[in-house]
Amino acid sequence: MAISVVDNRFRRFVGGLAVRCCMALALSTSGAAFAEQGPYPSKPIKIVVPASPGGTSDILARTLGVELTKRWNQAVVVDNRPGADSNVGTELVARAPADGYTLLLLDTSTLTMGPSLYPKLNYNPGKDLRPITMLVFSPHALAVHPSLPVHNVRELIAYSKANPGKLNFASASNASRLAAAQMNLLTGMDMLIVPYKGGAASLNAVAGGEANVVLNGLLATLPQIKAGTIRGLAVASERRMEAAPDIPTAIEGGLPNFVTGSWQGIVAPAGTPPEIVAKLNSTILEILRTPEIRSKLVNLGAEVIANSPEEFGQFLSKETQRWSAVVKQANIKLEN
Repeated sequence: MAISVVDNRFRRFVGGLAVRCCMALALSTSGAAFAEQGPYPSKPIKIVVPASPGGTSDILARTLGVELTKRWNQAVVVDNRPGADSNVGTELVARAPADGYTLLLLDTSTLTMGPSLYPKLNYNPGKDLRPITMLVFSPHALAVHPSLPVHNVRELIAYSKANPGKLNFASASNASRLAAAQMNLLTGMDMLIVPYKGGAASLNAVAGGEANVVLNGLLATLPQIKAGTIRGLAVASERRMEAAPDIPTAIEGGLPNFVTGSWQGIVAPAGTPPEIVAKLNSTILEILRTPEIRSKLVNLGAEVIANSPEEFGQFLSKETQRWSAVVKQANIKLEN
């Protein structure tokens, strides 16, 4: 009997020792794998753009992707995920691992207007996403199909009033949708606002004659204006843009204080380590501040911002409060 007890104790001891050895080996292997992974970034990075290719966010993502790849020697892939007014791609990133390898580049209207427009969102922009930096501000350009007999804002207003219910407005985002609603309120126009999946889709709709009017970021709109596929009427900025000095401001056209546009920013899932956020911020700011990239963006019609995560976070908070008040005042209600 005594031999049996000792034997059982011995077996338990050996078994426990084996378990501890296996655990130690696993931890050692895990640590070795982590060590082999190296400092961030050690594998390809994905930038999700919640819009179709060709829009402002897409252009910026691809520009950044090329420059980040050069600096980090890691592939940076742009993943276009349009749908549900940018909420499909945004939710995807909000639910992604917080390791710095899945980022989101978008018009910040999704983050600042979405909570008021869509009360049933499956994510919380303020809690589920971490700001990295504001990239650029691209004022909206107001443009029409060339067949429309208008050449400035005043003529557009007069045409709309003379042809009530005839104009279709191609909306690219929450920002352009609310801007169009504001135009209707300011001028007495009666444009039917039709949503499209991103800036490129809305521009193509107007260029193809499917819609009549568009208000979209100048960065993505200017090439089509220059090509003659659409006619530019105004830019929604305080002053004329260097990239398009011949296009008057909407204020010049009779819309007082009408300043609106696309604020493009890049964010990561909440919980992304501070050191990774800091590295992303410093590298992206370095890229945006290089003379060639800054010149390229300015010539395309964008104003480079390049701020800190804290400054970007404060902007998002203030804009969220601002647009919440506008949505309530205009009594705008949308379904998810």
